[in-house]
Amino acid sequence: MLKRLLLALGGTLALLAGAARAEVSSDYTVVLLTENFPPYNMAINGKNFAQEDNIDGIAVDIVREMFRRAGVKYNLTLRFPWDRIYKLALEKPGYGVFVTARLPEREELFRWVGPIGPDDWVMLARGDSQISLASLDDAKRYRIGAYKGDAIAEYLVEKGVEHSTSLRDQENARKLQAGQIDLWATGDPAGRYLARQEGISGLKTVLRFDSAELYLALNREVPDEIVGRLQSALDKMRSEGFVEDILNNYL
Repeated sequence: MLKRLLLALGGTLALLAGAARAEVSSDYTVVLLTENFPPYNMAINGKNFAQEDNIDGIAVDIVREMFRRAGVKYNLTLRFPWDRIYKLALEKPGYGVFVTARLPEREELFRWVGPIGPDDWVMLARGDSQISLASLDDAKRYRIGAYKGDAIAEYLVEKGVEHSTSLRDQENARKLQAGQIDLWATGDPAGRYLARQEGISGLKTVLRFDSAELYLALNREVPDEIVGRLQSALDKMRSEGFVEDILNNYL
């Protein structure tokens, strides 16, 4: 009798737990924030504020499909500047930001889903530049531009490499072309894409000094179930070739 009672109680608890998980999944909405970081995320009209269908890019297409497959609700906003949206995702339960590099010093700050795409770190110079670099130390004697608040800029600070920063990375493309800086510390393919958007071509890579994988960073309070379902959906998308197809569509 006692055994049957315990079995019945266990079954009831399992059903309740399943119902609770279903409730979390159906009601939970993730607030997604992103920035203009072509070709991964960008406002269709080029402005620094956009919502939902007015945003596209490699990461946006991947994240939308990932949430759809996982059955997780979300709303999506592109805002500026990066520092602000990064801080919101760090501090507000239910928030997430993408794409961002998954670095050791950030590991415990977020829940991570990815990777979404690669981001090699390079020094770009004008096509007519005679600069030749063997290491990051070699770059220290030149004027370097980077994107304020970006992981690359943070890395340069850690390595003691002096540089100026711009609020929009494409400003560095214009500065490089105008001779206001000698080197542009940026991501590849993002830097080349931004330069092309500014009508600038022929830039050359004089140093490839690091690489990172780009992720969706979720606030630590986002439930395990949500994170797991998103990661599983992304893994399936990658195995099917969906992620590679999206990358090729833009690049």
